[in-house]
Amino acid sequence: MSAAMSLRPGTRSVEDMRERLIVGLDVPGVEEARALVSRLGDAAVFYKIGYQLAYAGGFELARELIGAGKKVFLDLKLHDIGNTVEEGVRSVARLGATFLTVHAYPQTMRAAVAGRAGSSLKILAVTVLTSYDDKDLVEAGYAPVPAAELVARRAAQARDIGVDGIVCAATEAARVSAIVGPNRFVVTPGIRPAGADAGDQKRVVTPADAIRAGATHLVVARPIVKAADPRAAAEAILAEMGAAFPA
Repeated sequence: MSAAMSLRPGTRSVEDMRERLIVGLDVPGVEEARALVSRLGDAAVFYKIGYQLAYAGGFELARELIGAGKKVFLDLKLHDIGNTVEEGVRSVARLGATFLTVHAYPQTMRAAVAGRAGSSLKILAVTVLTSYDDKDLVEAGYAPVPAAELVARRAAQARDIGVDGIVCAATEAARVSAIVGPNRFVVTPGIRPAGADAGDQKRVVTPADAIRAGATHLVVARPIVKAADPRAAAEAILAEMGAAFPA
C-alpha cells in the first residue's frame, strides 16, 4: 500500500497532481478517446474507462494506453457471484490496469481481493454512487439510512477485507479516509471546478476541497471532455488541486 502513502504528503508539484487526476474517457468510441488523449498530451497520465467506452473497444484501448506508459482505471463496478467476480478480476489483472472497481458488497469484495492476488492491480470498492442521495436509497429498498452512514459502513467492511481503496463522493472523503487509514486510496468522482454545473451529480465538490478532505485521486470527466480546450481545462483543474496545499 506504499503507493497510497506516497500520495498523501503535502506536496503541490505538477507531477504529483497529474498522478492524482484521473480523466474519465466518457466518450462513445475509441477514436474519440484517442483524439482526446492526443489533445491532452502530457497534461494527463491517468485515464478512466467506464461502461460506455469499455463496450465499444475500450479494452483494446486500455492495452494501448498502458503500452504507452499511461495508467488505466477500469471502472466496471463488478458485482456477481463470488467465483465469477474472482475470475473476472484475474483476467483484468493480466491486462495491466492500475485500478478496478467492484461494488462494496462483502462477498464481492472478498472475491475481488482473491482474484487480484499476486498482481499489481488495485481494487476499489464503490460505496454509494455519487448520483444517489438519501431519497434514492430509500427508493432502492434500503432501510432509512443516510448515504453518508452507508458509505462509512461499507468503507469499514472494505478495510477489514483488504480492499485497496474506496470510491466515494468527496463530501464523504474525510470520514472515509479516517476509517480506512493512510495506506489506502480514496478516489472521488463528482468533481466540478469552482463555478461549474453539477450535471446529474448530487454530491459534488471542487478539486481543491476534495484534496483537502483526504482524496488521493480525483476522477474528472465532463468538465474536461466537454471543454472547448480539454488541455486547458485539465491544467486549470491541476492548478486548483495544487492550491489545496500550502505554499
